Amino acid sequence: MLKSISIALCLFLASSSVYAASPRTNYLLYCSGCHRTTGEGKPPNVPTLVDELGKMMSVPEMRGYLVRIPGASQAPINDEELTEVINWVLEELNEDTLPNDFQKLTLGEVSEARKNVLADPLKYRIQFWKDYED
Repeated sequence: MLKSISIALCLFLASSSVYAASPRTNYLLYCSGCHRTTGEGKPPNVPTLVDELGKMMSVPEMRGYLVRIPGASQAPINDEELTEVINWVLEELNEDTLPNDFQKLTLGEVSEARKNVLADPLKYRIQFWKDYED
């Protein structure tokens, strides 16, 4: 009996470690602490994703912003999963605001940007909008 339970537990654990969550699931797990499922936030500290991302993704120095914020850069998912989550958010929640020549984030961009966590995301974003609108 104990041997059967041990085997069943090993099989369960082995199969769960192979499981890869969908980008939507990872968004709900790791982003919904700050953003609602619709992408809404609590401005000014937490931006509403559907309002800002389209513009941000058209500016090269802001493409890594979402990767660099502490919640994303320190999320317990790998770079490939984070790339999928952010691209899912961009396409799913911002399809009407993305520029026509929009390029998805690449794994290389995410891996590189993730190395440099933003200490003050709000300050960085405020400066971006100030510069963007000038």
